Amino acid sequence: MLKAFSTAATGMSAQELMINVTANNLANINTNGFKRSQVDFQDLLYVHLRQAGAEMFSGQASPGGMEVGSGVRAASTVKVFSPGELVNTTRPLDLAITGEGFFQISMPDGTTRYTRDGAFQKGPNGELMTATGYLLDPPITIPTDAVAVTIGKDGSVNVTDPSGTQSVVGSIQLANFPNPSGLSSEGDNLLAQTEASGTAVTGIPGNNGLGLIQGGFLEKSNVQMVTELVNLITAQRAYEVSSRAIRAGDQMLQTAIQTGSF
Repeated sequence: MLKAFSTAATGMSAQELMINVTANNLANINTNGFKRSQVDFQDLLYVHLRQAGAEMFSGQASPGGMEVGSGVRAASTVKVFSPGELVNTTRPLDLAITGEGFFQISMPDGTTRYTRDGAFQKGPNGELMTATGYLLDPPITIPTDAVAVTIGKDGSVNVTDPSGTQSVVGSIQLANFPNPSGLSSEGDNLLAQTEASGTAVTGIPGNNGLGLIQGGFLEKSNVQMVTELVNLITAQRAYEVSSRAIRAGDQMLQTAIQTGSF
């Protein structure tokens, strides 16, 4: 009877994680470039009371076995990199990636992070940076006297000076990974490379499977509110049912004690 307590407890713990992940998805429904996470579950070890095919009596094997599971555990949380909706902002430094790839961001400690958030701004000297102040990698600087900025689908950054002359001041490169779901979330809309993600492969947008850059657009979150609300309700009901199993086991144990058969 006590096994039911521990088994149901694993279900409650798993659904608690599911609710936490779903709540984070919903909280970031308006976060630029955010990718929703999903939880993968696995069942735990089984106690085999009788093996399938075991001999029941002379010359007759059992068609099925008898086994009792130990519950469930969360195996992993996986990011889903389906595309988010593209919103037209008309702001030239707002960039969206149509297809595979990530913008590269240079961190103060010299490492590189990756993001799908293309809401870039100009720093005090014209350098392109994130809203947090991290520089785009490779670095690109917009001249302070530029009157117009146009970023092509291939990542080329074109500026127009007061005389009307156009020039290219740099090119944005993208990075991709063999397993993007293996990237580690670091906050600030940034992702970090891990052993599971593989090594970053960089290149010009539109080449080697990398997506194109769309200037004047932002990629919004790929979180679907209806889907997340369904997941939230399902997890809540599963949590309640697991707690009900504990109460049922407690009542049965109490009955056994009262009747003196325990």
